[in-house]
Amino acid sequence: MQYGFVFPRGDARTASEFAREAEIHGWDGFFVWEPVYGIDAWVSLAAAAMVTSRIRLGTMLTPLSRMRPWKIASEAVTLDQLSGGRVILATGLGAIDCGFDAFGEVTDRNTRASLLDESLQIIPRLWSGEFFDFDGQHYHVHLHQQIPGGFPDLRPVQQPRIPIWVVGAYPRSRSLLRACAWDGLLPAIMGADGKVRMSAVQPEELRQIVAWVNAHRKAKGVYDFVIEGVTPGNNPLKARAQVLPYIEAGATWWIEALWETPDPDQVLARLRQGPPR
Repeated sequence: MQYGFVFPRGDARTASEFAREAEIHGWDGFFVWEPVYGIDAWVSLAAAAMVTSRIRLGTMLTPLSRMRPWKIASEAVTLDQLSGGRVILATGLGAIDCGFDAFGEVTDRNTRASLLDESLQIIPRLWSGEFFDFDGQHYHVHLHQQIPGGFPDLRPVQQPRIPIWVVGAYPRSRSLLRACAWDGLLPAIMGADGKVRMSAVQPEELRQIVAWVNAHRKAKGVYDFVIEGVTPGNNPLKARAQVLPYIEAGATWWIEALWETPDPDQVLARLRQGPPR
């Protein structure tokens, strides 16, 4: 099990300071929110990369439906080079109540899913350094020659590419199969009403999800199952007892996510208590 920490809010300088503290106190990953409008996630992660050397860096998460795939591909590979190969790209449809309407972003679920699928086809091909053509419903890419200052020399340090985690809603097969094609799953539970359940995935649900994914994945090798939650840093035994059932169910990452904690001092205090190993 590896342990990540979400930086819930704050400017890029504060993010870099928290990332350094996260590395000192034994966390394996440092993740930031990517808002529709607000502190830029990739600038914050670049600042974090400059003061750390080991910890993995990523967003939690990047909603590709409202972003140009070549822009995200550029940001992620630039950060991967800057950090020496420490980036994880976490993706999904995103939460539309975080400003999508205010800026006229697409809110229809099917359209966002289609945009996400096309982005996931384009981004890794850009990282490959190869020329290619892509004609989708939303995006069209025709790269037949070298682009000054960019394609095809901009490749990630990590090979064959930067790991991609994708949200998958159980028991929706289309959503889960999308995640199966990549490197990790951020599991969610879809209710009978067609809405994602707000409460956390439970260990027994994760066990079912892991079994489903393992039965349907075509690729072999390492695959991550990522769980978010909050543990009591002042009670290591209780924290470990909370995480252990998820480890037994197949989780490979625990992301400590104090989204609802407004006081940065409280967030920093929990960060310094370290992960529930």
